[in-house]
Amino acid sequence: MTEQDDVELLNEVKNYLRITWPEEDDDLSKMIQRAISYFKSITGTDVDFVQDGQNRQLLLDRCRYMRNHVIEEFEENFQSEIINLQFRIYKVVEDIKDGTIQRIE
Repeated sequence: MTEQDDVELLNEVKNYLRITWPEEDDDLSKMIQRAISYFKSITGTDVDFVQDGQNRQLLLDRCRYMRNHVIEEFEENFQSEIINLQFRIYKVVEDIKDGTIQRIE
């Protein structure tokens, strides 16, 4: 992600959590990075939070659960969405391997 993407994501998380003050920006940025790391660990790859709305919504909800100190409930409450994310990423990887999708680098 670019620096501009990071700023846009931070602003979207702040808006989603209804935070209008800048004092928590550093903590929220760290929270976003922890959430991104979490999704990378459960998918085994980088996840697109810029273009993909479903992924972005999962990230927003992960941040909401982190902010409300109920992160232990996230996987149970979003189990189907997490499985869907893993399946979609697995499908893209398989399509790249069999040549259906060309990887752009």
